[in-house]
Amino acid sequence: MPTPIDDNAADGNSDKLFSEMSTCHYTSVLALQQSTEGDSMQFLITIWQELQRPLLLLALFGLACVFFAKPVLRLITKRMIDDFTGRLLSDPYDQNLAELLPSLKRFSVINLIELSLRAQTGKVISRPSGSYKSFLGYDQLMFSPRQMTSFSLPADAKVDLSVTLGITAEKPLSLKIPLMIGGMAYGTGLSEEAKLALAKASRMLHTATCSGEGPFLPEEADEAGKFILQICCWSWGDRTDEQIAAADMLEIKMGQGSDMGTAVIEAVDIEGRARMLGGLAPREPAPALPAPPGVESPEDWPRFMQKLRQRTNGIPIALKLMATDRLEQELAVAVDLGFDVIVIDGCEGGSHATPPIKQDDFGIPSLYALMRARRFLKDSPVSLVIAGGYFTPGQCLKALTLGADAIYLGTIPIFALGHNQTAKALPWEPPTTLVYYNSPSKTQLDIDQAASSVANVLTSMVLEMEEAMRALGRSSLKELTADDLTALDPVTAELTGVRQALSPANTESNPQDQQLQQTLQQFQHAISDARQLTEVLETALTALQNSPATAGKQNDSSGQKTPAKQELR
Repeated sequence: MPTPIDDNAADGNSDKLFSEMSTCHYTSVLALQQSTEGDSMQFLITIWQELQRPLLLLALFGLACVFFAKPVLRLITKRMIDDFTGRLLSDPYDQNLAELLPSLKRFSVINLIELSLRAQTGKVISRPSGSYKSFLGYDQLMFSPRQMTSFSLPADAKVDLSVTLGITAEKPLSLKIPLMIGGMAYGTGLSEEAKLALAKASRMLHTATCSGEGPFLPEEADEAGKFILQICCWSWGDRTDEQIAAADMLEIKMGQGSDMGTAVIEAVDIEGRARMLGGLAPREPAPALPAPPGVESPEDWPRFMQKLRQRTNGIPIALKLMATDRLEQELAVAVDLGFDVIVIDGCEGGSHATPPIKQDDFGIPSLYALMRARRFLKDSPVSLVIAGGYFTPGQCLKALTLGADAIYLGTIPIFALGHNQTAKALPWEPPTTLVYYNSPSKTQLDIDQAASSVANVLTSMVLEMEEAMRALGRSSLKELTADDLTALDPVTAELTGVRQALSPANTESNPQDQQLQQTLQQFQHAISDARQLTEVLETALTALQNSPATAGKQNDSSGQKTPAKQELR
């Protein structure tokens, strides 16, 4: 009979067997782990022993470089310079790098670069940012504050820099500061990002920004503080009633400091949204017009202005001109047509892309234009805005002192847009590629940061102008006069009518002398006008004398002056 199996004993034996197997497995794993760690340590020791010698040699080489690098480099550099200098001073001119030096004394590196660009393409080249030439400007004018006869204003004194443009219009343009952001075109120049940043900056500053001559960008008008819309010489330049309704002032642009006349924008240079907003068909170029749409000849101006005035709803209409020597003739026409504001751009003004010949060889400097325009408009309510080459608070305040009502700034805002963002373009592209419409880098511009930078720059300029006015004892722009300035050379003194520093200042305690001086100046202007009138009448008399009806009388009185001519003399 089989022996019965004890279940409890069986379970005990199974547990004992499982325990022994687990212990054996743990012991094996532990032994394997210890063996692996030992092998790893042995491997690391072996590697360290192998690397000791190379590392020691590398350290010795480094020490040798520290001690001997400077003498070796100096020796190599000295030999290179000696060889270069020897060749420079001994090789014939036709084999010498110095061959260019005599030529570069006659023309600049810029001329050399532009020569190469013309040779490369055989086409008209376009230069950004305006002319490199320097003209007579504000450097020879200095402010002349009073110190003993009157004192400067306290540091906390309020200074009023506000300005109103187009005072004859139903809805004049009122600004908190006299600095405005100039016209820079969307699509044909700046990107949408750049235009929005400038618009936001104008709102922060409580000033105006100008659309420029590009297609109308709706978002720009929405973001701007005060919006100036250009009526320009392109197919889209007459603007729609809806676009005009978004503006605080219109500006008919006939010229600018570095450009006027016609040109053609190739289809490849205006693509995307700008093409759509400009109403251009695909692959259609954009040719500029001699005048805004609707003006075919000078005789069309009165009718054009009448229709435009009906569309403005009472906002001012400005005229923008390139400063030229025919300035008074242009201003006379503008005043007769009823413009509320005149904008004059001196030849120092920049442009995104115009030929160098227009930038370097057209127009007259801003200071010349300002003085001539101010004298012509002295009895007129027309507001005067000056532009072209204004980069510092001092230049701006001097222009305002000499009679400008406000100043357009272009180059300053453009460069301020890229502040602290230039690393996105540099070193392979110029910083301005962040703001150009056709640039692949334009989307990298941080709009809010750019707007803040522009606002900071103009705010800083305004604060400096306020500090200067306190030093002069002036609390508003209306109190500034030419007597606050002095000229350092006779040319600037004659141009501006400002007292030359070589001459003693007139004391305020002798108003009779001042009145006498003003009377003499008026008398001199009257004499000048009389001389011009005399020349005109003499020319007319000469023409009459040479006519067939008076030919016989001229023969009888040959060699004698006519009574009328004698009376004129």
